[in-house]
Amino acid sequence: MQDMEQQPIHFKDNQEEDINLRQLFEQYAFYWKWFALGIIISLAVAVVYLRYAQRTYNTTAKILLKDERSASAGELAGIAELTNSMGFGGSRSAYVTDQIEVLYSRRLMRKVVDLNHLHITYAIKGKIRSSEVLESNMPFIIELQGNQDTVLMNLQIRVAEGKKLRITDLVSNDKIETTFDKNIKIGNANLIFRRNKMSLLDNDADYLLSIVPKDWAIDQNLASISISPSKELQSYIVNFGMVSTLGKKSELILNSLIDIYNADLTNDKLRTTRATSDFINKRLVLISKDLSGADEQVADFKSANSMVDMTAEAGVFLNNASENDKKVLEYRTQLKLVEHMNDYLKNQDVGKLLPSNIGLQDESITESIVAYNKLVLERDDLLKSASDKNPTVVALNENISESINNIKQSLQNYQKVTRLALSSIENKSSEIRGRINSIPNQEQGFKKISRQQQIVESLYLLLLQKREESEVKAAATPDNLKIIDAAYGSGLPITPRKAVVLFGALIAGFLIPFGFLYLRFLLDNKIHSRKDIEDIVKIPVLGEIPTAEDTIVHLNDRSSLAEAFRILRTNMNFMFGADNKDASKVVFVTSTISGEGKSFVTTNLAQILSMSGKKVLLIGADIRSPKVLDYLGLSHLQHTNVGITQFLINPEMDVDNIIIKKPGNYDFDVVYSGYIAPNPAELLMNGHFDDVIKYAREHYDYILVDTAPVSLVTDTLLIAHNADLTLYVSRVNYLDKRLLQVPRELYVDGKLKNLAAVVNDVDFARGYGYGYGYGYGYGDKGKKKTGMAKVWQDIKDRLNIK
Repeated sequence: MQDMEQQPIHFKDNQEEDINLRQLFEQYAFYWKWFALGIIISLAVAVVYLRYAQRTYNTTAKILLKDERSASAGELAGIAELTNSMGFGGSRSAYVTDQIEVLYSRRLMRKVVDLNHLHITYAIKGKIRSSEVLESNMPFIIELQGNQDTVLMNLQIRVAEGKKLRITDLVSNDKIETTFDKNIKIGNANLIFRRNKMSLLDNDADYLLSIVPKDWAIDQNLASISISPSKELQSYIVNFGMVSTLGKKSELILNSLIDIYNADLTNDKLRTTRATSDFINKRLVLISKDLSGADEQVADFKSANSMVDMTAEAGVFLNNASENDKKVLEYRTQLKLVEHMNDYLKNQDVGKLLPSNIGLQDESITESIVAYNKLVLERDDLLKSASDKNPTVVALNENISESINNIKQSLQNYQKVTRLALSSIENKSSEIRGRINSIPNQEQGFKKISRQQQIVESLYLLLLQKREESEVKAAATPDNLKIIDAAYGSGLPITPRKAVVLFGALIAGFLIPFGFLYLRFLLDNKIHSRKDIEDIVKIPVLGEIPTAEDTIVHLNDRSSLAEAFRILRTNMNFMFGADNKDASKVVFVTSTISGEGKSFVTTNLAQILSMSGKKVLLIGADIRSPKVLDYLGLSHLQHTNVGITQFLINPEMDVDNIIIKKPGNYDFDVVYSGYIAPNPAELLMNGHFDDVIKYAREHYDYILVDTAPVSLVTDTLLIAHNADLTLYVSRVNYLDKRLLQVPRELYVDGKLKNLAAVVNDVDFARGYGYGYGYGYGYGDKGKKKTGMAKVWQDIKDRLNIK
């Protein structure tokens, strides 16, 4: 037997791994109902969540900006784009970035809020949650009287009888009844409800109305909008995005923002154009009078002097003089423009727009005027939402004053320079005139008058040209952007995503019970299979007793319990060896702690052995907690018979007197423990228990001794030398693995003879490495199939599998 024990069977690593995986799977599969219930509950929660969760939708739009500066840059813009494409530059167009900041401005969003009344939110109250609707889809709309910027209220409204409105202030809980088109006061606000004839009334519906300050609405909408440039560098495409619970409202906001932005840029250009046209028209009135006077002087001079053509000789000198006269004309024209501009500045209030591009050749003056007009426009836009004392407005006024002073100074400098140039060219002209003294005085007088006429005429024609240019520009002002895609929202919500939520619920429904079971198994220190005993105690396991409802094996019993004890009976014979085949065998049955089923194993083993025709004696040696007669259903016999305790106290008694011959329907004899003595250890030490064993060996084939647990008392160790085989019963899901060190030490120290284990209360359906069961399918009467065994049996019944 020692050789057998020292030669364990070694399985391959792959086999051990397969067995472990199967054990792990079956261990969790036993609780398949937990997983099914967890998945069902999770999916149910997910369905409810999808039914009532607030859905959000994504709305997008795309526009193409048009930068006039990039068009005027010509070849330089192409060179810059080529440089960026070759990797020598990576900066995005500053114009696009600037315009995105403009689009994000509170000024434009305030216009959007005012246009669409976004500070007023309408909703229909539901049983679980409310649904927001557009103002145009409501059966009524609200008009706020007076200042609307700081109104804050929440109202619940019900329409009664088609015309009455029952209003509840959800903040103060005040109730008001009114009708359409009637001015009412709620809190600090005056309201008028207007009937929307484009929508039907629902007398059974409750409507929710929320009004917030406009600044709150501006901040809320700016936070929900995303504006980003195209990924391509040097691209003028701008992308819009907005996430909200009402897709149509997002489309309305984005489209309004784009339209207001385009109108804002167009209005700025028109204001500058109108200011230029007004300046030119005023100057044309004055220049027309000067031109008429010059024409009359020419006509009178020619008529009075009967002028003829100059001679060929004078023509040469006059040609030279004509070139100088052109320059004189040009300088004098510039001086006239400067004088007109100075006159305009004197008569015009500071902070008004100035005409630009009127013909001055000094580019710095033109740029200063353009910069000044931009400051005026910016100041005017800010004054729409701020007062004159606003720090930004004050700063802009200072910049405007400084800019106008710079323009005046530039005009003075330009005037001085022009006069110096004019003086120089006039001196040169004097030299030429000295050489043409021979020209008749009449011709010289005519030239003088003609030059004055040409100056006025050229100035007049220049102003006419500029006016036409300004009118054409005002009439043919193109859009500042091109709408590539108008705002569009998909009908599919971005949250919650049905597939993601259901998949997450499925995973959660699986992981929650799995995690609970994992922690349960992790914290579970109980033994669960024969493998625990083989790994720790390292003794052979002779049998595994399944969980059963019956406490005793019956005659001709073919249940899994009976088959388990038959296997145990067979394995016991291998433990005795061939030399002791015909000798009486003494089998001790013990355990670590009470409650592991040693009395249950002893009584059923006695029943199985007696069925095979053997003479069996069952001795209840657990004199501290006797249970043998209780398991046999013979508790009444302890009052009419003496037991082992009485014999140990009085060894003169005949051993045969304590033996109960074949009690009840059982075919084996019983020696019960007797009365509970105060000194059981001392009684077992007196040596008279050996007399009982000696007598039993002479008269019986098998002597089964139900002993006390070894971890609690020393009773079993005192009589252990009488055993031929010691069956150590361990109950699964009951005994702590740490207590297996007790049988391990007893085995190593040799305190229990021929030690072998019996695993009790095994549930083969639990899946701790068991892929089989006992019996042949017809003997488990009264025992219901559970767990995976029941499921597999149902499948086989449906498919008619035998």
